[in-house]
Amino acid sequence: MQPSDVDIAQNHRLEPIEQIAAKIGIPAEALISYGTDKAKVNPALLPRSQSPGRLVLVTGISPIPAGEGKSTVLIGLADALTRLGHRAAAALREPSQGPVMGLKGGACGGGYSQIVPMTDINLHFTGDFHAISAATNTLAAVVDNHIHQGNELGIDPRQVTWQRCVDVNDRALRQVVTGLGGKAHGVPAQTGFTITAASEIMAVVGLAADLADLKRRLGQITVGFSFSGEPVTVGQLGVAGALTALLKDAVLPNLVQTLGGTPAFVHGGPFANIAHGCNSVAATRAALSSADIVCTEAGFGSDLGAEKFFDIKARLAGLDVAGCVVVCTIRSLKYNGGVSRDELNEENLEALAAGVINLERHVENVRHFGVEPVVALNLFPTDSPAERAFMAEWARSFGVRIAECTVFADGGAGGEELAGQVLESLTDKASHPIYDPADGVEASIEKVAKTIYHAAAVQYSKRAEKDLRRLKDNGWDKLPVCISKTQYSFSDDPTALGAPEGHTLHVRELVARTGAGFVVALTGDVMTMPGLPKKPAAENIDVDANGRISGMF
Repeated sequence: MQPSDVDIAQNHRLEPIEQIAAKIGIPAEALISYGTDKAKVNPALLPRSQSPGRLVLVTGISPIPAGEGKSTVLIGLADALTRLGHRAAAALREPSQGPVMGLKGGACGGGYSQIVPMTDINLHFTGDFHAISAATNTLAAVVDNHIHQGNELGIDPRQVTWQRCVDVNDRALRQVVTGLGGKAHGVPAQTGFTITAASEIMAVVGLAADLADLKRRLGQITVGFSFSGEPVTVGQLGVAGALTALLKDAVLPNLVQTLGGTPAFVHGGPFANIAHGCNSVAATRAALSSADIVCTEAGFGSDLGAEKFFDIKARLAGLDVAGCVVVCTIRSLKYNGGVSRDELNEENLEALAAGVINLERHVENVRHFGVEPVVALNLFPTDSPAERAFMAEWARSFGVRIAECTVFADGGAGGEELAGQVLESLTDKASHPIYDPADGVEASIEKVAKTIYHAAAVQYSKRAEKDLRRLKDNGWDKLPVCISKTQYSFSDDPTALGAPEGHTLHVRELVARTGAGFVVALTGDVMTMPGLPKKPAAENIDVDANGRISGMF
């Protein structure tokens, strides 16, 4: 029986972080060590690169409850490139405690394709999430205090848009009332909590180029509106410096390693279904300045993380994508073809043929951004020879590269076929976004909805129509859009599997994130504070008398 992910990780002998850094030319003086196996990297002390590395984006098909192993494949691909003699690095997001304790139980890859030390990374790591939570909640306290202490800026308590956050899936905090108990305890207000991964300060940290840019973006955050309807910012409250002080270390990229000894930058953790879903700009740039090939991720499928990568992150940071991988499994395709989760291990060519349309849509979506992807078929032991043969023939007829990979069981060795296909696919042709924000938020949403989701129309709620007028009044309607949508479907209906066509995208709310520099469009029933499942992963996690953690996959 194969050992658990946590057993594999804990039995692995880690290399000193200075040796990992040296593999891609990062000097010891650029490191701020957190023990012997983790470090912050100071980008200002990195050597200047004359020829930055090439960026490979890893995305996936529409995820299913059983998962498709996107992070596992990314890590295995980076290790495979290292095995083939390339100066490679991985660039991933930090795990949120919400999913770790909720549905997933860990987010560092799996099997013999992991980033380590996995228990540290999955739990507290270098404290970035805690710092972001502290800054978010400090700002909430400052806003409430300003109103309580005379309200010089005339903030309308009914129009405070800033919410507190916590890195826990806690549905009870979605709607709360604060300030109860009488005049001495503040002004009562109806508000709520956001999970830290979906907070604006998480997005700000993820998109900030450096400390100065971080402070600038923090100052531009809108916390609410005055009685006269004017936006009120952090800069007006005078606390941008204090928030920057809380985040001065959190903005620095983290460096760890894979089981194969490949350097891995793990920094920033926005969700892709309710935020922009990419690791930090600072980490990606640091990796590109040090490595020849950088494998980075975008959360969930091409309709969420990859779209936002190209239209938000790459646009902002001036990044070009030289190659792309779309991860899928035979199991996930059969699920999209109508097979229930408990029957996924059984051969079913009919369901596979029905579900492959989901993969086709994701491949076509990547092509819209000017990149020709490689399909990574992440194999499971239950995949039959006939199903594997079907996928090979499908790829030939559809005109896309495909490579089987077994990185979960074999580590980097199981990703060498994929690495070879990726290397052959790399191009110097520039990737590009699919819309121009200057055309306005409505046009941007419609472009994504019709091109990427294959929607027939976009419908705005009365609340969203009101929000749209406010965006235009304040000059925010020319910002890029970050569409928050279910990850399970191309539509805003999580039960519409496969590749639905002609549906309507329902926009219920538009929120200006003026510090992050985009507008969030909340669609369908998506929540910015998830809830725990009936049996959360937290019930499986334990620690013995020696401090050894178990049950985290």
